[in-house]
Amino acid sequence: MSDKPVVGFIGLGLMGAGFVKRLVATGHEVVGFDVVAGKCEAAASQGAQIVASPREMAQQADIIACSVTTPANVAKIVTGPDGLITAGRREGMVFIDHSTTPIELTLDLGRRLGEEAGVGFVDAPVSGGPPAAEAGTLAIMAGGEKQAIEMVRPVMEMLGTFTHMGPTGAGQATKLVNQTLVLTNYCVIAEALALAECYGVDAARVPEALASGHAGSNLLPVLFERMIARDWAPKGYARQVLKDLEMLNDAAHEKCLPMPMASQALTLFRMLNTRGRSELDGAAVFELVGGGEC
Repeated sequence: MSDKPVVGFIGLGLMGAGFVKRLVATGHEVVGFDVVAGKCEAAASQGAQIVASPREMAQQADIIACSVTTPANVAKIVTGPDGLITAGRREGMVFIDHSTTPIELTLDLGRRLGEEAGVGFVDAPVSGGPPAAEAGTLAIMAGGEKQAIEMVRPVMEMLGTFTHMGPTGAGQATKLVNQTLVLTNYCVIAEALALAECYGVDAARVPEALASGHAGSNLLPVLFERMIARDWAPKGYARQVLKDLEMLNDAAHEKCLPMPMASQALTLFRMLNTRGRSELDGAAVFELVGGGEC
């Protein structure tokens, strides 16, 4: 019998599948739930036990985490008809939200979990994508009280670099910083590739040529390879990028904070989504800037 905590995971899509594989590989008993039957079947084939609802999961797991695409889905997991709160008090259990969720909703859900169910809460959005989830190399930025943080730390450190940023909500605030850097960079990298191609540069060699300079980054070679190949198979969806940029825009507006570069990225991803590209990878933003008069 393993002395590791039983981990429940809700949301078994691109990110969730990577999480489940990593948790099983590190010796955890994993309980999974998703509203899509095919995703549940895939997780079961990886070794997860499937349950019918978050409420049922709360009866079995010591730690429950989720990675879902909308704030409404996060709220439903906690407060819905079969949500975690309906399972009664579970003192000592911790819920982790790996999704990108508005700070106001994060604070409300954390409060309700504690007051109504005795459940600890950690907001721990991630960066790195599905391959990093499976490899255990995610960047995990966490907010929460110390007791909850320390309870989940051993599991989180098997998934990546786990950094406690402050009280509840600090993880989501840090994710907005991350998205400012990453999602504006999608657009900048697309422009850079378009320029390289128009001037006949061997674009495949650009990441190597720039790696030791200030332009080098771990994102540059990944996006250049995908954009050069026009490979838009989703490792994350353009609709999710748009959702995160809208959330970033709202947060900046609340603080009267000008963010001109992020606003331009928001405009580009709005255009991409309205052109029917919402189910493609975010790298498809290249379609809006590539193909000039070369």
